[in-house]
Amino acid sequence: MRLITVFMLIAALTTGMVVNAQKREFTKIKKNKEYTTSSGLKFVFYEYDKKAEPADSGDVVDVHYAGYLTDGTPFDNSYDRGTPLNFRLGTGRVIKGWEEVLLYMHEGDSLKVTIPPQLGYGNRAIGKIPANSTLVFNMKLVGLKKPVKPFDVTGLDTVKLDSGLAYIVVKKGKGRSVQTGNRAKMRYTGYFVDGRKFDSSFDRPGNETFDFIIGRHQVIEGWDKGIPGMRKGEKRRLIVPYQMAYGEQGRNPVIPPKADLIFDIELVDFEIITPPVAYDVKGKDTVTTASGLKYIKVKETNGRQVHSGDTVTVKYTGYFRDGKIFDSSYERGDSIMLIVGRRMVIPGWDEGLQLMKEGEKFRFIIPYKLAYGEQGRMPVIPPKADLIFDVYLKKVGNPDQTN
Repeated sequence: MRLITVFMLIAALTTGMVVNAQKREFTKIKKNKEYTTSSGLKFVFYEYDKKAEPADSGDVVDVHYAGYLTDGTPFDNSYDRGTPLNFRLGTGRVIKGWEEVLLYMHEGDSLKVTIPPQLGYGNRAIGKIPANSTLVFNMKLVGLKKPVKPFDVTGLDTVKLDSGLAYIVVKKGKGRSVQTGNRAKMRYTGYFVDGRKFDSSFDRPGNETFDFIIGRHQVIEGWDKGIPGMRKGEKRRLIVPYQMAYGEQGRNPVIPPKADLIFDIELVDFEIITPPVAYDVKGKDTVTTASGLKYIKVKETNGRQVHSGDTVTVKYTGYFRDGKIFDSSYERGDSIMLIVGRRMVIPGWDEGLQLMKEGEKFRFIIPYKLAYGEQGRMPVIPPKADLIFDVYLKKVGNPDQTN
């Protein structure tokens, strides 16, 4: 576990390039009627929703199926596993017969398809399937997810800021505008300038929003500067120069060096949060340890003393020397649990926590050598950054343990 919760805008690269799928030969389909394509594929629909949009190359689909040979011998069944097969059409993840027949299907459709060897496994023997086998599948398309498309910005004005950041308002929002310090709930897709997608919140399970606090360095600078002023429901395109993205070095293996980036973003909602109040340390003694760590006791108790190897639950707020917050468990509405002395946190914390008792509040002033060192932890912590933490030691021991 790291002390700093850094929300990165980087996900795994999309696996596999989408290739052109075979064209549909039949434009009008009737249920319970068998169709034979020029490739030799045969299918008959049991359920068919002609009003819905059919699956296409690039779509992510969930398919339940039962597969058997022409003599009725079963060889595979997703229903037995309780999980449909999930894959992206047009990437070669399934046999050619599946790629072809799925182009006729809509979400909720079901059919029986007979696949000749040349559209199945050919002269290869696969598990229970002999070489040169004709395959039969009962299939149901239980899920269909269309790929996200770039915003259409034709004819829209581009607003250029002095920082080099630019944005285009694609759809105006309503209500009050989001500001620095608010928790934003965003949907987004990131593209390189050549149009290639490198990340998208839409590719995540459940289509979850990406949530973060604006101005806390939890995202790239282009986001922290380009989102304030948006209103709920607003959509923007951000054109982010590399200096406000991932800089000279980029972020391997996804973002190359000096990469300008484009983000299509939507402010789904936002929350106004109350920033934590810094501890009042006026008149309290500052103690310096041999390592250079400084601490101030804000609240003392007679609770259980922390030792190396103890599990502790902690709430905290982290500040730079200028008083700006860079991270806070209070703003996230949670706490962190860690094992002291196991290098799960920065050295200044491992040392400082062992000075505390359960229920106490300390301020740590941590020199950069006991924090994130010469290099820092960009984009949140700059190089050679001394850090200040207001720490509340909520519990010593696992949550289910009693003192």
